[in-house]
Amino acid sequence: MKTLKLTLKKQWFDMILFGQKTEEYREVKDYWVNRLCIKYPKNVIAVGSQLTHKHSGQQFDVDKFDLIEFTNGYNKKSPQVTLESKGIEIGIGKTEWGAIENETYFIIKLGSEVSRKNC
Repeated sequence: MKTLKLTLKKQWFDMILFGQKTEEYREVKDYWVNRLCIKYPKNVIAVGSQLTHKHSGQQFDVDKFDLIEFTNGYNKKSPQVTLESKGIEIGIGKTEWGAIENETYFIIKLGSEVSRKNC
């Protein structure tokens, strides 16, 4: 199974842990394109629900992850929760869940909880 590991601030971690937040957001920037896409393009822009190369117009696909592992902190004993992934889309996030209004993000859709530790 392919797992995406992400570190979160306590506010967002707790909302996910208690089922109040069902999406996590990451900016459409080179770093996240490289981590989340099947191919690793440079100079991409989000066009609707697709990532497109700025110059060639070539489109790129977001990789498929089975699980999303969230950790609150960088210590071995930090709280951790793992959830099923319902896929990753590109779109506008919800401001109450940390998105900036009208910004385009990778939207990581969260499913059922699989495990937790140190919580």
